[in-house]
Amino acid sequence: MIPNDPSSSPGYPAYNAGPKASVNEETLKTDKIQIERKTFVFALKENPRGRFLRITEDVSGRRDTIIIPAPGLEDFKKIIDQMVQASTDTPLPPPE
Repeated sequence: MIPNDPSSSPGYPAYNAGPKASVNEETLKTDKIQIERKTFVFALKENPRGRFLRITEDVSGRRDTIIIPAPGLEDFKKIIDQMVQASTDTPLPPPE
């Protein structure tokens, strides 16, 4: 077992760490926002398997990405809207 190797940890599927096959992706729309020290890049893309939204967070050169298949975008938006409303409705705690 190699420390910090997800393929050797329980609950993670084994994977081949070889080179990824090239997938032909077309970018349909992109947008970027800066929030505090984080940059978020939103890219609506399409490949032979369908459309999807790729959201990439960049913090000081470290990147994390999530991909939402297009059929789930409306549900994703509903949850985001609910979180925005809860944040607006919930008072901030008093400063210490």
